[in-house]
Amino acid sequence: MSNVSPGGPPMAASPLTRAVLEIDEYASGLGWDQPARLFALVDTAQLRTQEPGLAAQLGLDEGDAGAPLTPVEQDEIPSGTPLDEFLGTIAWPDAVAGCALTVERLMLPPSAEASVPEGLDEPGLAKWVAAHPGRQEVRMTVAVLRDGARESALRLREKDSPTEVLTGSDLVPGLAEALSATFEA
Repeated sequence: MSNVSPGGPPMAASPLTRAVLEIDEYASGLGWDQPARLFALVDTAQLRTQEPGLAAQLGLDEGDAGAPLTPVEQDEIPSGTPLDEFLGTIAWPDAVAGCALTVERLMLPPSAEASVPEGLDEPGLAKWVAAHPGRQEVRMTVAVLRDGARESALRLREKDSPTEVLTGSDLVPGLAEALSATFEA
């Protein structure tokens, strides 16, 4: 189920995959029941050249080859604001190569779809899902680049281990589309 080695992301991983796994590891260190977090992805070499003070603050030494992309956490997402509405307000400066979001959600197995009661509004559906015995808590980290590349990492709360992280470019297509739209302004 994993593309991650115990020592971190595999060296053959794309820069975007490495950034997603770095963010997933960071979010894992914060524990569960966290708010969504937004990250700008910047070109590490460009950051060292154009913002040496920030690069030093982030621990990006000149001699360290490190990752080609550096995630930079943004201000907290306002609580109570729907995520899609918030993402619709973002415009990135040209120096940002991509962005990523980590968010926790409840998921149901596909078999539960047939038993969803009809006529539920969004709050009613959320309450029904939260009470479903087959629900799974999952942390999703989704990243996109300006050029359209995308990557995701999923971690189940019940299998919370770096060796149990599933990665793939199309795991959360709706969220990847919403993040890509932040570059279309």
